[in-house]
Amino acid sequence: MAQQTEDRLEDLADTVREKFDRVTEGSFRDRIIEGRFAEESDGDHRRAETERKQD
Repeated sequence: MAQQTEDRLEDLADTVREKFDRVTEGSFRDRIIEGRFAEESDGDHRRAETERKQD
């Protein structure tokens, strides 16, 4: 009986992962993975913060 319960939970976990992946497809996570934010280096980020502080 414990083995059956474990198998069901594993199946449920797989289903939840698949549905989560479908829901988050094309999301912020995907943009990060694709490197869309990689163009901004730490130096660029620091410079933008400095410019904001001077305003």
